[in-house]
Amino acid sequence: MTEKEPYLITNDGLELFEHFRIPVDPGQEPLRIDKFLFQRIANTSRNKIQLAAAAGNILVNDKAVKSNYKVKPGDVISVVLSHPPRDTEILPEDIPVQVVYEDKDVIVVNKPAGMVVHPAHANYTGTLLNALAGYFKKNNTKEVENGFGYLVHRIDKDTSGLLLVAKNELAQTKLAKQFFDHRVKRTYQALVWGDFDENEGTITGNLGRHPKDRRMMTVFPDGSYGKHAVTHYRVIERFGYVTLVECRLETGRTHQIRAHFRYIGHPLFSDERYGGNQILKGTLFTKYKQFVQNCFKILPRQALHAQTLGFEHPVSGKMLEFSSPMPEDMQMVIEKWRKYTAQKEA
Repeated sequence: MTEKEPYLITNDGLELFEHFRIPVDPGQEPLRIDKFLFQRIANTSRNKIQLAAAAGNILVNDKAVKSNYKVKPGDVISVVLSHPPRDTEILPEDIPVQVVYEDKDVIVVNKPAGMVVHPAHANYTGTLLNALAGYFKKNNTKEVENGFGYLVHRIDKDTSGLLLVAKNELAQTKLAKQFFDHRVKRTYQALVWGDFDENEGTITGNLGRHPKDRRMMTVFPDGSYGKHAVTHYRVIERFGYVTLVECRLETGRTHQIRAHFRYIGHPLFSDERYGGNQILKGTLFTKYKQFVQNCFKILPRQALHAQTLGFEHPVSGKMLEFSSPMPEDMQMVIEKWRKYTAQKEA
């Protein structure tokens, strides 16, 4: 029997991989593991399985094996595969790409808010992958096997910040295992409603689709549904009615930061989907309401920025870490809150 951990769909740091756990039947004849897995896993290829083995992503009884390993009765196989082939054609488009780092295996980019990462319903053009296809074509980049790059994770359309893309399937497969093992360092900056009693904390709670709105995620605290999710945070700066926090993801689930902070009563500032685009804290004075509405106009999206990204290079093994400055819209709103707080306390 093949037990599959579903393709993990998340917008706050999407982990693009599939995980399978396969106990081998007692009557199984000796068979190469690549052939065995090709027979057991639907919608994959022998080459993808062999790449997974080369990347160390196929474990038998918790030990990595090569593609020629012969499976035996009683073996327990664990496999992490990079994301399935995409049906949508990615056409090159002349869209600016802010490259933070690039070599023959990976590229790190700084995604602006408002840009979708890959083509999907209602967004078939103007995506980051279209932009990368145009960038690689313009620069005659030969090492990108598919012409536009291989996603390892993603961030939501209205979240800004760092994104890692592989240039070949082997690099993608190795990086997918790092995400699966929670070895990738990711920190975000978020402006949230309300103040905190403590300077740091951890939010733990299974995340699953909201039963009444499939576009949202919600916390199931009893663990009856959804996926295990952990978000660590620390306070950076307090403004009384809102707080700037740094978030460190231990897991990468759909809308994890947005749903977790709503769950503890601190929705992200200006987050329409999770209720942060309403005045949740403060006074009843008209002047205050106008001030907050002006902030919403400057920042008409959730106040969330993927600030740092650290990972082990899939070929050299060297640890790499990158940071991205806070975008102008968030900077402007934070500066307005800083001045407002100073005037209020004067």
